[in-house]
Amino acid sequence: MSTGLAEITTFNGMPAIYLRTPDGSEATVLLHGAHVVSWKPGGGEERLYLSEKAIFEEGKAVRGGIPVIFPQFSNRGPLPGHGFARNLSWQHMSSRAMDDTAIAVFQLTDSEITRAIWPHAFNAEISVAISNARLDVELAIENTGKQAMSFTAALHTYLRVAEVEEIELEGLHGQRYYDNVKGIEKIDSGVMLSIDREVDRIYFASTKPLLLRERRRALGIHGENMPDVVVWNPWKNRDPKFSDMPDSGFRRMLCVEAAVIDKPVCLSPQASWWGRQTLVALG
Repeated sequence: MSTGLAEITTFNGMPAIYLRTPDGSEATVLLHGAHVVSWKPGGGEERLYLSEKAIFEEGKAVRGGIPVIFPQFSNRGPLPGHGFARNLSWQHMSSRAMDDTAIAVFQLTDSEITRAIWPHAFNAEISVAISNARLDVELAIENTGKQAMSFTAALHTYLRVAEVEEIELEGLHGQRYYDNVKGIEKIDSGVMLSIDREVDRIYFASTKPLLLRERRRALGIHGENMPDVVVWNPWKNRDPKFSDMPDSGFRRMLCVEAAVIDKPVCLSPQASWWGRQTLVALG
């Protein structure tokens, strides 16, 4: 009989934590960025996309998995795009395997590197938990300084799909969104979202659970305390910044991200915030 496991390992040469539950659910999390690079539900297939050309180096973002975006989403502010959390090494605080759950916790605190571009004292924590068909990733932020601070954040989840042109994403009908491709704001009038071109949207105040349907499986997606949803696929974008993704990589992925963007989180000294994304494999 399989047993639960939480152990230190390496992944493409980087320190990582490997989690497994008795039913066979697995996840691997890098210390670099507290970055989930693999998740397989019990008895199932890999559900996260990881580029075959991803770069595994200190100070570099990994293309795929679940990058942690903090304290700035994209270029919506004065900091480097997507902030710094995904490019720094986090401390492994704890991990444990129980009867039907395995969990690992990671921490990042302010340093000379972070304060050089964002002058705030903080404690960030990522908790990754797996149980059977479910993955929970929670980001918690505490303001440990003496002045108020504000930030935006996202769990930049790359979902693995068999063929992106055959997927349907349900749950966004009637939602207001900003289209980054066209530079306009619209209301989603479709029953479901399908992908046949570049898509880069921020859906605001979208609190409904989402359902990603494929030909023979589905995935439930839900964010808590992260009211915005980012949906992204670069399509055949040949921008040099995508050199770490193969030409056909866009066909195997769709980013559906729990985020807080439209209304930044504002924390007074010693105050805290948390947000979570849950994925549930349905077949």
